[in-house]
Amino acid sequence: MEPRLQRRIQRYGWDLAASDYEPLWQAQLAPAHEAVLARAALRPGEQVLDVACGTGLVSQAAAEAVGPAGQVLGTDLSQRMVEAARARAARRGLAQLRFMRMDAEQLALPEAGFDVALCALGLMYVPDPEKALRELRRVLRPGGRLALAVWGERARCGWAALFPIIDAEVRSEVCPLFFRLGQQDTLARLCAEAGFARVEQQRIATTLCYADGDAACGAAFVGGPVAMAWSRFDDGVRARVQARYREAISDWRQGQGYRIPGEFVIISAVVPPLR
Repeated sequence: MEPRLQRRIQRYGWDLAASDYEPLWQAQLAPAHEAVLARAALRPGEQVLDVACGTGLVSQAAAEAVGPAGQVLGTDLSQRMVEAARARAARRGLAQLRFMRMDAEQLALPEAGFDVALCALGLMYVPDPEKALRELRRVLRPGGRLALAVWGERARCGWAALFPIIDAEVRSEVCPLFFRLGQQDTLARLCAEAGFARVEQQRIATTLCYADGDAACGAAFVGGPVAMAWSRFDDGVRARVQARYREAISDWRQGQGYRIPGEFVIISAVVPPLR
């Protein structure tokens, strides 16, 4: 897919998903968010960048960790996600937390301005993740820390059939190469190639739990990667893709509910210090 089109699909898809993101996905993604924060080991007073921050779930936790003496900037391609994140921060009175709409591949930020950079489950959507990693390397100070999460191997993510089901109804793939970074040591290798050192990788098995088929479909089709396509489907197409998705996840049905397997890849790394 042409990168400009992919960015547009992601931007407007996540705009559509902004109001549903937390109720549908906060609990499901919590293990990855917690692992990223644990790897980052944030300290009071630090300057932190959270790229692809969504509604600010990780950003808020980071702001609480660095305290009033620190600063956290959350960035996201979706304006509605940024607005939701700002509202969330305002409700909690976190003056050290701010948000801006920004492309992960072109961070409008000075060099070496942050102690820590985070990106929890955002790099899979970026047309050029290698460029995004170079940007993260650029804005970190010598000795700065990086913590990332992406979805893992396709075969370990039971909901992966979602993409071909949607792709069968549209002219182009909605999220090409989504699982590329989760394959083997791909993301760790790209971090090293971007100039990071002491790169460490961890895989976390997880389970996505849904009360029933409606909840499973809601999470699948309202989410950013496919939300733009879903919004344009008529009732007939929606019924067809929901039926196909329910069939694809039928192996993980338990009673009325579903327990769908998934996997996260967690990466930590540092910028080499000056000699």
